[in-house]
Amino acid sequence: MSRFRFIHAADLHLGSPFEGLAIKDRVIAERFAAATRDAFSELVRRAIEEEVAFFIVAGDVYDGEWRDNSIGLFFNREVARLDRAAIPVFLLKGNHDADSVVTKSITLPTSVSQFDTRKPSSFALDDLKVSLHGQGFAERAASDNLARAYPAPVPGHFNIGVLHTSLTGRPPHANYAPCSVDDLRARGYDYWALGHVHDHEIVANDPPIVFPGNLQGRNIRESGEKGAVLVSVEDGRVASIDRLVVDQARWQLVSVDVSAAETVPALLRLVEDALGSSCGDGNGRLTALRVALIGASALRPQILMGRAELVDEIQAACHRIDPDIWLEKLDLRVGPIERPLAVDEGDARVDLQPLLADLVHDPALVDAAEAALREILAKLPAASGSGDAPLGATVDDLLAEARDVLLARSGSD
Repeated sequence: MSRFRFIHAADLHLGSPFEGLAIKDRVIAERFAAATRDAFSELVRRAIEEEVAFFIVAGDVYDGEWRDNSIGLFFNREVARLDRAAIPVFLLKGNHDADSVVTKSITLPTSVSQFDTRKPSSFALDDLKVSLHGQGFAERAASDNLARAYPAPVPGHFNIGVLHTSLTGRPPHANYAPCSVDDLRARGYDYWALGHVHDHEIVANDPPIVFPGNLQGRNIRESGEKGAVLVSVEDGRVASIDRLVVDQARWQLVSVDVSAAETVPALLRLVEDALGSSCGDGNGRLTALRVALIGASALRPQILMGRAELVDEIQAACHRIDPDIWLEKLDLRVGPIERPLAVDEGDARVDLQPLLADLVHDPALVDAAEAALREILAKLPAASGSGDAPLGATVDDLLAEARDVLLARSGSD
């Protein structure tokens, strides 16, 4: 009976700079950068421990052009460990480490093979009767259906297709090397080792078409467990696909409904209780935590005006639970409790709420706010304003917060 196992990984993104994190906390950014490397080291350790037959990386070994050779030397050191354990490595270039993107190089062990970027190429492991087929990216963008040109399967071999692709689309990932599941099935291979999409997904079972996900989450959109897959093959068929979770730091979102809180201390107790139940076991990993406060609350003006103090209190609560929980962001989604608000002006009473409600939607004010936001972002380092919204909020959100703060400070609360 023929049996062997292999590791399928993708999207290592070694050298990811975490510039956005560095704006908030350089030490945390450095720890996340180290976690990216440590996750790969852990995967190499697991490969050696599991005595796998070979190791596939389906694109984006590197995050982009090297700032220096240190990241290349690190990768060489790790694959040399695999070389000494007689585990061959098969690499494919993706959009982040395409020929046109990464121009520096370090000589790797001879047991490391790289698929051609000009046309599909194949490698055979005759002792195992395994053939691997793939084509890497010559340019950062790849709009062609590369899979259609992959060669026919080698008769009598277990055939693996290696491809960096978005398939028919996996937002928010860019649409690279687009193809369908039927396109892949038409090649007649026994397993498709995909990369590019950072979420773990078994797209199909016959044959297995698999995204292992990336090794290490890099932002709040990449939360939860991260790693690679260990594939077991028996008599020419996939017997099992098991996840190997190797991430060394993790992103997490916790939403807390604070509508029942009548005071800020009560709100903080709700938050700490929610954190305790959601983040109580970090297993030694650094956790970048985003806390979203939701619900409608009369405390909204106090929350907005006391944001800085609230951030500090929630960070303190995090540390009471685990010293390695870092509050990446406090996301204030608390809505107001609508009611008439007025300011006494002698005998007249002015209802500010409808006036300000109309003002924050005034096109001239919105245009002025957007212009001011663009000016602020232009002065910040690259990537610091990237993410779900510039500075973490839309113009509409910022204007709504300004309205509620003005109402509170006017004594209309």
